[in-house]
Amino acid sequence: MGKAEVGTPKYLSNKMKAKGLQKLRWYCQMCQKQCRDENGFKCHTMSESHQRQLLLFADNSKRYIDDFSFQFAKGYMEILRRQFGTKRVNANRVYQEYIHDRDHIHMNGTRWVTLTGFVKWLGRTGQAIVDETEKGWFITYIDRSPETVEREEKKKKKLKMDKNDEEKRMEFIEKQAKLDKEKAGPSVEPVYSELIRENEEETLKLDIKLKNSKTSVPVVAEKIFKRPAEPSKNGDVKRSKAENKKKTALDEIKEQEEIEREKKNRKDYWITEDIIVKVMTKSLGEDFYKQKGVIREVIGKYVAIVKLFESGKKLKIDQEHLETVIPAIGKLVKVVNGAYRGEIATLLSLDERNFCVDIEIASGVLKGRKLCGVEYEDICKLNDQ
Repeated sequence: MGKAEVGTPKYLSNKMKAKGLQKLRWYCQMCQKQCRDENGFKCHTMSESHQRQLLLFADNSKRYIDDFSFQFAKGYMEILRRQFGTKRVNANRVYQEYIHDRDHIHMNGTRWVTLTGFVKWLGRTGQAIVDETEKGWFITYIDRSPETVEREEKKKKKLKMDKNDEEKRMEFIEKQAKLDKEKAGPSVEPVYSELIRENEEETLKLDIKLKNSKTSVPVVAEKIFKRPAEPSKNGDVKRSKAENKKKTALDEIKEQEEIEREKKNRKDYWITEDIIVKVMTKSLGEDFYKQKGVIREVIGKYVAIVKLFESGKKLKIDQEHLETVIPAIGKLVKVVNGAYRGEIATLLSLDERNFCVDIEIASGVLKGRKLCGVEYEDICKLNDQ
């Protein structure tokens, strides 16, 4: 019996029946033909074209199955990535979205017999996170795109830098505590003896003397609760007025400018050329550990070319493995981070307890401005050679 002519009711009826997804067991993946019933599928398997396709499949069956499996997995993961992203979703829901395309690769042509087997394979190969619940298997896509990986690496670098700074501070505090103990000398331990009463018949007397209420105010209370200044003492009144004087509008504008400048110039990278740094990683070997050098070139934002002073060798190293160097008082430094990033300054004093320094801008428009309480990590010794 021949095919129905185009435009006839029979032709339109066949087209309507063929539209949409039919039963999977009556689909031939090699011939890419969908049959509507068991009889049609039987007739197809006995046809000459199907027998030729079977001969091709028999020659290299593994290649065909691997190819179909690869295309099925690729299409499934593409649907999962585009429509659901990194959200946790039912695996069968993704499969239903995938088979909406009538020309998709059917599962009976792949190496997986069931959707459960395919989902378990995705979990084993690390392409997705899978878990089984009472409602079935759920799947979560793992985003490994270059942008996501780069974003995660930046977060890890920042966390590592913060951790290293905290470790350095704790190490410095421990060192200072050890030095203070050595200066104080050996501690004298108290000697405890048994309590013995010389006269057992002697009675204990408790003598409580109540002081005058006018003089009973403790010194601490007087410091905390200050009495208002008397009008007769003109000097004290003037001093209290000066203390309680509100900030002027100019002072508030200056403070706001400082805050905005700090936000603008505070970055997660600090390396710059012509500053002296110290290598703080053992991964390059003991010969380079704690060696000082000068940064000759900055690659990108986070990688520097450092020329060591002792050996003269050049290292390509990330900023997380470098540490700023604090020079002697009176030497020049460069502000590498914060509000005054890029300015050249002179080191005035060093506060080891609070891990900060006082500096004075040495050149430029801001020459002569003093900055107090600048952290160690925000300045670095300038190469004067």
